[in-house]
Amino acid sequence: MPIISSDDGILSYELHGEGQGHSIPVVWIQGVGVCGDGWRPQVERMGSPYAHLVFDNRGLGRSQPCRGEVSIPAMAEDVRRLMDAVGWESAHVVGHSMGGIISQEFALRFRTRVRSLSLLCTFPRGRDAARPTPWVIWMTLRTRLGTRSMRRRAFLEMILPPKDLEAGNTDLLALELSRYVGRDLADQPSILLRQVRALAKHDTSHQLQELGGIPTLVVSAELDPIAPPRYGRSLAQKIPGSRYEELPDVSHAVTLHRPEMVHASLTRFLENSEVAWAAKP
Repeated sequence: MPIISSDDGILSYELHGEGQGHSIPVVWIQGVGVCGDGWRPQVERMGSPYAHLVFDNRGLGRSQPCRGEVSIPAMAEDVRRLMDAVGWESAHVVGHSMGGIISQEFALRFRTRVRSLSLLCTFPRGRDAARPTPWVIWMTLRTRLGTRSMRRRAFLEMILPPKDLEAGNTDLLALELSRYVGRDLADQPSILLRQVRALAKHDTSHQLQELGGIPTLVVSAELDPIAPPRYGRSLAQKIPGSRYEELPDVSHAVTLHRPEMVHASLTRFLENSEVAWAAKP
């Protein structure tokens, strides 16, 4: 597993598809508490002609120890360092949830390195993601209290549609998703709280109009209680020329639980964006 080291600690990453002719580079950025393996259902479907850079955010999974600050700007800088490490001058950038906030920050800082932006189940402001509503407080408590089975069930209720929970074996679902998330869903590592605090401090919504001209796709999940579609619509309105899609009957974990739906939207968008990028002087 390749790593890059700095005073801030270690970043662990994987590169898939590089070297297969003229590969199209895609950087995949995950959200709160999810390792880079969470992108496997998308990466495996895409294959060539794409090259895929996936990684664990600082302080999570194999990207430990973390000695530096956990902030959105710091994590956007991590993306730059990783792209430098693999020799990419530019890439299509895909972010989910907190990863969408990191993607926006990266694009504001390093615009010329962004071929396109795909912002999935995310927000125009970090504090939208960290809002302490009664539902958020209650569900957070449920993921930390009770038996391990109860905590797994509470986590699934946060990220999956009710009908999928009713129809499936929750223990089996939890086991399946844990392989992608990178941990038992009953466990809530301390880095999650640091990531949520980083989100709460971050707000570049007043700058998002600067991203006009970058091909941008904003995707929301109809039943998402973490990033409701109203946040996706607001985000799309703030980025001139962006395209908004709302996927029906799915929730926050659509990238994992219904990856074929996200794949269909992403491939069309990335193909068109790459053509536009290649046509630039």
